[in-house]
Amino acid sequence: MNVENLELFETEYKIGKNAFECGQYQKSLQHLETALENINPNSRLGGETQIWLVTVYQATGKIQEAITLCKKLTSHSYLQTRQQAKRILAILEAPVLRSREEWLTKIPDLGAIPESDTKDNSSRGVAFKSPLPKPKVPKLEVLDPSEVNTEDNQFLWVALVLIIITLSGLMWFS
Repeated sequence: MNVENLELFETEYKIGKNAFECGQYQKSLQHLETALENINPNSRLGGETQIWLVTVYQATGKIQEAITLCKKLTSHSYLQTRQQAKRILAILEAPVLRSREEWLTKIPDLGAIPESDTKDNSSRGVAFKSPLPKPKVPKLEVLDPSEVNTEDNQFLWVALVLIIITLSGLMWFS
């Protein structure tokens, strides 16, 4: 592997990951496949790239391609890639549970938004968070020292006597 291939791999891999995180799955798929062409598929980085490809296949609805690649990765030369592929394969092959339509939340496809729209929103500095309410701090009440009960209630002496009785009983029975 030469330096040019490694640089091209790093560039394509980063672009592919960022595109996936932004919801642009087709763009991510193209860049990750290009990255995989420029690295040894049996290396650690090749395994990571293929795991990302499995995730992209799943996100784009290509479940069979994801399962096929995952099965291939279960015999990968890198241990962590094999373990991760086995976990993902178990998820992909799990039975699909039926659910009612009203239980689901629709998530919009971010890939349908043109890239120019996303740049426009980020340059406007639109804030989506609402300000947090200030926590309520209880007001402290000032007490008059003359109202505080300072009489001895004999608690300390009762506690000491009970401790002495308990210790002496333990020593006697042991």
